[in-house]
Amino acid sequence: GITGSIATGKSSACEIMAGLGAIHSDADRVVHRMYDPGKPAFDRIVGIFGQEIVGDDGYIDRRLLGSKVFGKPEEMRKLTTAIGDIAEAVREVIDDWRQTLGQGDVALMEAVNLIEAGYGRWCDQVWLFASDDDTVRKRLEARNRYTPEEIDQRIASQRSWEDRALASDLVIFNQVSYEELESQVRTEFARARELWNNGQLPASKYHAWWEKNGRGEG
Repeated sequence: GITGSIATGKSSACEIMAGLGAIHSDADRVVHRMYDPGKPAFDRIVGIFGQEIVGDDGYIDRRLLGSKVFGKPEEMRKLTTAIGDIAEAVREVIDDWRQTLGQGDVALMEAVNLIEAGYGRWCDQVWLFASDDDTVRKRLEARNRYTPEEIDQRIASQRSWEDRALASDLVIFNQVSYEELESQVRTEFARARELWNNGQLPASKYHAWWEKNGRGEG
């Protein structure tokens, strides 16, 4: 399980590990497919947020939809309910991996809310990527060209990395260059893979955390 707030480097880390042979799925993309045109969730979401969120291509404009829900807990709850059983869709992907992949294969489920939504229950390890707010702002300005208001919305909607660290087996604080991030990810990937192959990978801290704190927010 790979998690972290927006612009903390988790997607870059997944790309690095995919280059080492790992299989990767982004929970966001799993969710997006749940409200493609023709899916029941599409009509539910448009019914709540209006026809204006549908782009010229017939798909829901995720950036416009995001502006209506980020930093607004009640609106986000409406959206989550309208989409449907997100946790089950994520679990289906992970279950399929366990049934089809070989002993030496590595698969990555990337999700911003992996910890609080409970997805870590189905993972052997949970890795958290973190950055301070100033670094996140600079990345969002350069990478996404978000306005200051959009950046504030997204930062406000995220949980602190300190809270998530309690449920994580590894925390990588990414304030560094891409080359340094790549070196650290490669090292940790090789370490975890060797422990797994030798039957020495410790049980994830996440499972004990979920037993104590799980709220089923997926």
